[in-house]
Parts: sequence; C-alpha cells; structure tokens
Amino acid sequence: MRGNRGKTNLKLKRRNEDPMREYDRLPADLRAWLASAVLPWRPRSVRAAFERALARTKDHSRALEELDQLQDSLVAKDARDIWGPAYPYTSHASERSRPSR
Repeated sequence: MRGNRGKTNLKLKRRNEDPMREYDRLPADLRAWLASAVLPWRPRSVRAAFERALARTKDHSRALEELDQLQDSLVAKDARDIWGPAYPYTSHASERSRPSR
C-alpha cells in the first residue's frame, strides 16, 4: 500500500495543478456534490463529466443524477475487482439512489 490510498485499481497519477483553486471555481451545486462524493474526484474530472452529462440530458438535476450513476458504477467495478462479485456494493449499485438535492 502506497500512502493512504489503500488498495484500488482506479487510476492514480501525480498532477501539477492546484486542486483547491479548481474546486473553488466549480459551481456551488458541483462543489456540494463533490463534498459528498464517495470517490476522491478531481474537480476537473467532475466538471468534465458534468458538462458531458448536461450536454446529453439538457437538464441540470438529471446531469447530477448521471454523476451519481457514474460514481456508483466506478465503485461497483472497483469493489468487484478487489473483493469479488459477492460484495454487497457490486450487486446492488444500480438499485441505490442518493438523496435528492
């Protein structure tokens, strides 16, 4: 185990950027989503995923729901790879939903 990241198959990269400045530039609702996120998202990644979802859905709240679904699928994939298909998060990820904002 390197640092405090634990065991994960998700991409790990060093970056030359200021994540706090990028976080401060996010709209308030994206900052709120990021603050309650399960994964350690980069502000730039959240903005890009949100903009793609918004372009697809044309609806702000639906785009936030797509971020939830994206995060659930990433967590389920990582959990399945690390703990196996019987781990609870992998079998019920699509059934859960986050509280409405």
